[in-house]
Amino acid sequence: MKTTRITQPQSSCPFKNANQKVYGLGYHLLVFVYEKTDDPTASTSTIQFSHAVFVAKEKTADYQTTKGLLGILEREGNLDDIIAFLEERNLPLDEIERRKLAKEIIANSPVQGYLTISNALQWRLQYSRILQLDTSGETSGIENLIG
Repeated sequence: MKTTRITQPQSSCPFKNANQKVYGLGYHLLVFVYEKTDDPTASTSTIQFSHAVFVAKEKTADYQTTKGLLGILEREGNLDDIIAFLEERNLPLDEIERRKLAKEIIANSPVQGYLTISNALQWRLQYSRILQLDTSGETSGIENLIG
């Protein structure tokens, strides 16, 4: 479960391994997004939840990474193409692990993810895309729980 403010819908997530950008975080997400209004005169704040979005674990991979990999696979890319792509994306992998992941991708194609996962000492998850998709109700694995 994640809670974030609408002005900057993101949160941190523990880094497990680089495979999470390709195959997802390994767990479902329930993301609550709120708007906060302060009233300095009354020394109060009002919090209103604008989104409550369920994201299935298979949809928690990085959007751009999975989009690129699926494109390479669709165009019959080979192991070297995937290794080069992973290197360009700066996934935190050494050469041996990059090759191992590339082989796994060829054997087990990823599913399109919908998060933006930025590299850091821990993952930085950004939710703007899922907030756009939750209102359409047309994306499998992403469900708006409010409205």
